[in-house]
Amino acid sequence: MLTGAALWGVSGTAAQYLFQERGFSSGWLTVVRLLLGGLVLLGIAYKQDRTQIWGIWTNKSDRISILLFGIPGMLATQYTYFAAIQHGNAATATVLQYLAPALITCYLALRSRRLPGAAVIVSVAIAVLGTVLLATGGRIGSLAISGQAVFWGIASAFALAFYTLQPLRLLARWSSLIVVGWGMLIGGIFSSLIHPPWHFEGKWSPGSLVAVAFVVIFGTIIAFYCYMESTRNLPVSEVSLLASVEPLSAAVISVAWLHVRFGLAEWLGTLCIVATIIILARAKEGST
Repeated sequence: MLTGAALWGVSGTAAQYLFQERGFSSGWLTVVRLLLGGLVLLGIAYKQDRTQIWGIWTNKSDRISILLFGIPGMLATQYTYFAAIQHGNAATATVLQYLAPALITCYLALRSRRLPGAAVIVSVAIAVLGTVLLATGGRIGSLAISGQAVFWGIASAFALAFYTLQPLRLLARWSSLIVVGWGMLIGGIFSSLIHPPWHFEGKWSPGSLVAVAFVVIFGTIIAFYCYMESTRNLPVSEVSLLASVEPLSAAVISVAWLHVRFGLAEWLGTLCIVATIIILARAKEGST
């Protein structure tokens, strides 16, 4: 889990390098990541059990669910995250995306028509404080990053919340390789209608080639495989705790490699949102 989360964080920094140093577009990188990642994951699933890979399309309810997961789930999560990086930086985008656990907890409380517990209320308040610190740099009344970066970062949190909750029924019936593989491929095909992968913007170089390969191979295929393996052996609460390495790794690598300016307020905001993940994970562990 630590390896997968760290690779996700570092891949966000690699994407920032492609967007801001080499002129790549978030739409193109999203398409390539989804298409290649989906094909590889489905290829692995096919080798494991070729009869199962097409089974998800035999049931109408499953067909609708996988389309929802692929477009407003997988595609929206990937695109909003990359757009937040393109308009801001990987550190802020990744941290803002991790508002998702607080959004999920609030949604589940509303759906069950129960008042949230003290841990949820405290975690949401801390998450809001962290968001404000990240967006303003501690200077209330002005933005430290662009309004577009804030918008796409918060949008990626909502997309990640949907991405997490929507496929639960599918994952109970089908392997995660099949569900996520088809989700990526569907999202990539749909995105190709808007951002065809052959319409390329940017400058190729040895560095940009390595960065694209890292995003696709390490930040998508290997990171997801590590995540799947961890969920087999770790309780959900521990997976959530270890996932907090992703925003921290993105922040550290962005500052060290791309020299992103991260002051005291930004670090405090990052720690607030990481603390939210920890509080919610512990609260869930205590209730089970």
